[in-house]
Amino acid sequence: MRSRLELKIPPPVVALVVAMLMWLLKRALEPMLDVPWAVRLGSALVLGLVGIGTSAAGVLHFRRAGTTIDPMRPDTASVLVSAGIYRLTRNPMYLGMLLVLLGWAVYLSSLPAMVLLPAFVLYLNRFQIAPEERALAARFGGAYEDYRRRVRRWL
Repeated sequence: MRSRLELKIPPPVVALVVAMLMWLLKRALEPMLDVPWAVRLGSALVLGLVGIGTSAAGVLHFRRAGTTIDPMRPDTASVLVSAGIYRLTRNPMYLGMLLVLLGWAVYLSSLPAMVLLPAFVLYLNRFQIAPEERALAARFGGAYEDYRRRVRRWL
């Protein structure tokens, strides 16, 4: 079932909207969890850096393969990338965004903000990843199906 929302909002924009909603939820539903600032900051930085590194590794492998990183045009992919980080996850760029959002939720020290993390995953699964997977299956056929069976969508 296709929707008008499929491939319409770039995932980084979705992540920014979720991050803003997390902040608003934290502000509206105080109090924060009682976690020391240094622990929150340190944990958030680690998660954020791992997330940025994960996303960057995905971009790097796409660039090296000479294929598009445009999430709005998966049908223009010229190569099926399955090496490097793509042996661990089919969506390292989205996984990286999720880790950054998790770091943000930890920094905010807000359980209500963390509720939006599954919403981010569900949105991307339905409106971004599913259409990408259809496009890749149409473009690369059996090679993509083999890859899809070997490597999980997120982790």
